[in-house]
Amino acid sequence: MSIYKRKETWWIQFTAPDGRRVQQTAGTQIKQEAQELHDQLKAEAWRVKNLGDKPRHTWQEAVIRWLTEQSHKKSIETDKVHLRWLNEHLNNSKLDEINKAMIDRIKLAKQKTGVSNSTVNRVLSILRAVPNIRLLPEPIGRVRWLTHNETQLLLKELPSHLQAMMQFTLATGLRESNVTKLEWRQIDMQRRCAWINADQAKSNKAIAVPLNDDALVVIRSQLGKHPVRVFTYKGKIVNDANTKAWRKALKRTGIEDFRWHDLRHTWASWHIQNGTPLHILKELGGWADLGMVLRYAHLSSQHLEEYARNSINCDKSTTEAKNGLDENIISP
Repeated sequence: MSIYKRKETWWIQFTAPDGRRVQQTAGTQIKQEAQELHDQLKAEAWRVKNLGDKPRHTWQEAVIRWLTEQSHKKSIETDKVHLRWLNEHLNNSKLDEINKAMIDRIKLAKQKTGVSNSTVNRVLSILRAVPNIRLLPEPIGRVRWLTHNETQLLLKELPSHLQAMMQFTLATGLRESNVTKLEWRQIDMQRRCAWINADQAKSNKAIAVPLNDDALVVIRSQLGKHPVRVFTYKGKIVNDANTKAWRKALKRTGIEDFRWHDLRHTWASWHIQNGTPLHILKELGGWADLGMVLRYAHLSSQHLEEYARNSINCDKSTTEAKNGLDENIISP
């Protein structure tokens, strides 16, 4: 059967002259349109085989291949949402038909849905292989952190289980999921360290986590509460720290525009202000590259002080040279 119906949509199926099995949706509910597309695809397959024409692959073929190759991505479900939206605009298009004008129309259509530039860029990233795709400007990475006084106020308003998780986050800089899902087997108190497995890390690389005195105090306070998880609530597993109790505590303390992830920003900001070098902070935080750490560099100039003195020496030598020159001019 060359075309057949699945639910309300017609599908195409045939064996190409090179033995390749072609099966794809026609993207239409009209049988005549499906038959025309079938005949077109079959004729193209014959020309490729017998006349040496370059094969013209469809958008859907590219999507199927991409999904197969990228199935390991953590963001694959979000990518599928974007691909389903793009399918409305590209459906049976050939890859060589996807030009700048088509991309501009897609970009405009996505912007009209009211989403942010970042979301538009995520959609366009699927099509980056097409020339002249210009990404839209995005806001600079947000850095929101707490002062020590604000931290103490917030801790007092939190229930004990969130208080412990917050204190541990401020001591280690770990992401929310790495704290809530932390297990006892990931901790070695004698060696004062913990570790995040590669499949739990955003960078897909294992992270060694040194435990300072503050972190160890929190860990000891959780002993005996659960056989597997470190942080729990009344003996039950906790998978989310951004709860109603967290939001109410923020409101009571008057702290605005602050998320749980900003505790990680707070940890990094305190490190920089206390003199931790950027390359060390990168390792402590498990960032893939130094660029992610540079957002905190403005919080301290300590790493520049040695070089800042160079301008003083330069000014001094310049002044001495100028004075010497003046003396030579004045001398008879």
